[in-house]
Amino acid sequence: MSDDNDNQDDLLQDELVGEESEADSELEDAGDEVSTDGEAPEVSRKIRRRRRRTRPRSKTIAMKRLTREELRVGALMYPPVDIPRPTSRAECKEEMRPCPWVACKHHLYLDINPETGSIKINFPDLEPWELKHTCALDVAERGGITLEEVGEIMNLTRERIRQVEVRGLLKLKMGSPSPDELGAELLAAKAANQN
Repeated sequence: MSDDNDNQDDLLQDELVGEESEADSELEDAGDEVSTDGEAPEVSRKIRRRRRRTRPRSKTIAMKRLTREELRVGALMYPPVDIPRPTSRAECKEEMRPCPWVACKHHLYLDINPETGSIKINFPDLEPWELKHTCALDVAERGGITLEEVGEIMNLTRERIRQVEVRGLLKLKMGSPSPDELGAELLAAKAANQN
């Protein structure tokens, strides 16, 4: 009798495992299907998460957390270089690419927080010479590109690029005079010229 119960339990277990694997394959296929009523099929979080990130996230090195020994070893490994860096954009354009000046504020390999001194490595899986684009100024001179392309270049999501764009436009708007102020300045200048 216990053998019959064991066999039934094994059969139930096999059926459950089979149903789970079918459900998993249906979830995987759900991202490829298009429903007939024109609406996109509902896709599970697991599938959406799998599609999101193709590159490793950036890494931040907090200077406060480094020990004196780590700082000393780092200074020995990378001594200061006496080669003069370019001082203007015109000189920088003539330099070789990929740009060797990783400490430049326009270099895309890393960012340095001026307040904390922490270093954010944007591409932890690559070396600076392996980057396709190394200078933000070169990318800006290319002209308009999509948020997706900017995200790929900077190792950020499209949504984060959109947020940075909105914040930058807001800063520009706050720093520039309003049309009313411009009109008042023009009227005052015109009045001064007439007198």
